[in-house]
Amino acid sequence: MNALSRIPAPEGVAPAAHYSHVVHGTGRLVAVSGQLPLDEEGRIVGEGDPAAQARQVFENLRRCLAAAGATFDDVVKLTFFVTDTAYLPAIRAARAEHIPDDRLPAASAVRVAGLVRPEFLMEIEALAVVAP
Repeated sequence: MNALSRIPAPEGVAPAAHYSHVVHGTGRLVAVSGQLPLDEEGRIVGEGDPAAQARQVFENLRRCLAAAGATFDDVVKLTFFVTDTAYLPAIRAARAEHIPDDRLPAASAVRVAGLVRPEFLMEIEALAVVAP
């Protein structure tokens, strides 16, 4: 198990409800490219359905992390790219299936005008630190 430290509210910074402000640890860095709601055959999952897309994206993240010998316990940062911030609750629900509230990573959410294809509602990337 990786020894990551989380600081949800550094002194002088307003507490965050859905992420940790700071996460640090020592080990091997794993960068996972932005994942899209595609199945293993490259077909879109959940067209028009943010909850289904979020579940697929987190499953893709899980598989990518596993390929590098990492798990969601090792994730220090998630970046959410969404075409509508109304999709954030669906993303948080999918994240909660993989990451408990007491181990929330640092996070950023960015609203974008569009993604590589118009049917994609979100893309999520991850950074993890795996124990040496």
